[in-house]
Amino acid sequence: MTIDHSAGWDAVAHQFMALRSEFGSALVGSWATNYLRSSAAILDIGCGSGVPIAQTLVRKGFTVWGMDASPSLLSAFRRHFPDMPAACEAAQTSNFFGRTFAGAVSIGFVFLLNAEDQRKLFHRVASALEPGGRFLFSAPREVCTWSDTLTGRTSISLGAAVYAAHLARAGMRLVNCQSDEGGNNYYDVVKALCSPPEERSIELPEAAIEP
Repeated sequence: MTIDHSAGWDAVAHQFMALRSEFGSALVGSWATNYLRSSAAILDIGCGSGVPIAQTLVRKGFTVWGMDASPSLLSAFRRHFPDMPAACEAAQTSNFFGRTFAGAVSIGFVFLLNAEDQRKLFHRVASALEPGGRFLFSAPREVCTWSDTLTGRTSISLGAAVYAAHLARAGMRLVNCQSDEGGNNYYDVVKALCSPPEERSIELPEAAIEP
């Protein structure tokens, strides 16, 4: 039996590409130009077709290394950006190209994983970031679950307090949360030890932190 490493996304790839809005692209572009050096290498985890996130980053001069488990979406990424490195791999098992990056993004992806795989992903991202590297990912600030409208599978947000705790254990620090024009929440994270001195961690609501 063939295992679908894309968790149902390859079957709905064309629908997803047709429905994907521009929401978040301006926020991601501003984040990259504000915090990453010019032309830096950025890992895009769950890159999809690359439109609009990778597209925005490439236009701003960054090198985007795309990774997605859906063959159809990854094929579209390669068509859009033939000069950008890309790999059809699952985030849970990828070696992230066996190199380190100045930054990493994961937009609309983290909450597709189960709670344990989300926790493990943060450790793997930390290992793939350069000292002082930045990570931006999207997920609600609230603890919640919902059914994805395209795949019907359950999406899970662990909530801001739990994300902050998991990131800290992985050697990273949550420094900010932002919302895009569609009301989607983004977590801005820096790898520990090399944080800019002017940054301060955001205040998070008191909540029980899962071990």
